Amino acid sequence: MTKRQGAKAPKKYNVISLFSGAMGLDIGLEQTGRFELLACVEKVPSFCETIRVNRAAGRLRPDLKVFEGDISDLDPAEVLSACGLKPGELDVLVGGPPCQSFSTAGRRMSTQDPRGTLLWQYLRFVEYMQPKFFLMENVRGLLSAALKHRPIAERPERGGAPLSSDELPGSVVRLFAEDMQNIASVAGFGYHMDCFEVNAVNYGAPQLRERALFIGNRYNVVVDFPNPTHGPGRSIPAQSSLIEKTSPLRPWKTLGDVIGSLGDPGEVIMDFSPRKKSFLALIPQGSNWRSLPIDLQQESMGSAWHAKGGRSGWWRRLSYDLPCPTLVTMPNHASTSLCHPTEVRALSLREYALIQEFPADWVFKGTASQQYAQVGNAVPVRLGTVAGKVISDELDALAKRNWLAEATKPRDYRVVYVQSHVRTRQWFKDGKTYVWEDGEENQSATYEAPQTLRKISAIG
Repeated sequence: MTKRQGAKAPKKYNVISLFSGAMGLDIGLEQTGRFELLACVEKVPSFCETIRVNRAAGRLRPDLKVFEGDISDLDPAEVLSACGLKPGELDVLVGGPPCQSFSTAGRRMSTQDPRGTLLWQYLRFVEYMQPKFFLMENVRGLLSAALKHRPIAERPERGGAPLSSDELPGSVVRLFAEDMQNIASVAGFGYHMDCFEVNAVNYGAPQLRERALFIGNRYNVVVDFPNPTHGPGRSIPAQSSLIEKTSPLRPWKTLGDVIGSLGDPGEVIMDFSPRKKSFLALIPQGSNWRSLPIDLQQESMGSAWHAKGGRSGWWRRLSYDLPCPTLVTMPNHASTSLCHPTEVRALSLREYALIQEFPADWVFKGTASQQYAQVGNAVPVRLGTVAGKVISDELDALAKRNWLAEATKPRDYRVVYVQSHVRTRQWFKDGKTYVWEDGEENQSATYEAPQTLRKISAIG
């Protein structure tokens, strides 16, 4: 269908990106066709090299500004001025501050000096630049992170003293919200913020990846995030007044959908050692350590074999029939292995990039480990696109009413859970693995219906 003669192309909104990495979030925004990226801020030299090589190849604006260095040493006025903008003129500020200290996948030490962390550096740029909207991405574990970490052995349930306010779950985000409330915007209202707990697989990404998306604005607008568009092949009943009726869902995209017919995996592969391959060769598609004989389980896993949880990644071989688990920065570890479904090797960098939905011609620079880190730490491109559509729609609505803010500031910042917890079920029997709809042996097996589709709570 051709464009109607004389119709104007939709306005593009300007964007500045912080903690840009390999640019998964930025690519997602640009794929909406509604945004122009003016500048990137990134500390790691090899990541900046990735940005520059793709800019030189014409995949980014030729005049894109790249600021290489520690954001703590960078003046936001310099970045804004380089883009020809003044405070209040930026449409969208985006970025995902590094989040390892808040992740539930590692040792959660959180932060003892929060206002010196990169999370608060992001807030410093919001305060100076005064963007109309901001989009901040982080691990879902940030929402439950405490300002001060109390070892489990010293907690009240183990006989320790009651937790202080700084040790309570969620105290990081509560302090962040309090500090944001104190920012006076050019509109005079301060910033409202909504946070969404989402999973990329529910919007068409071929990967299970839980994230927290913070969307803020200076117009008192309460933003919402769309319900899942994809699921386990059936409709999910409405459980909220926000949903009027049962919505048909497209099937989750699987690993096989994106790499099943890939002929050449590429040259960059952080592969397993010969010892690790000797165990993985015995694992059928979709299974893990449970398919090994008990003596080999104990030999290969050591003390981890006696643990009671967190072992699903040990000697894991992926399945073409399911979405990919969350990509990690190093796929060749025994306890978090991402072994190819039919070959005895780790997923390649090219396969990683396809799972994150980077453009097929996107180039990554640096050592193999640096390239894997760029892709593994990236925001799934799909989430950037969905969030970009949400923000552009809100900006369009504000433009139609001449940028008039809502008269009343919302009382609370909201946390909106949007079915972020997803479990792909598997069955293990007699050393074999069975997954949903893989044959007659488990033809009655189904995924469990989500207990909660959408739940709203306040930060406070």
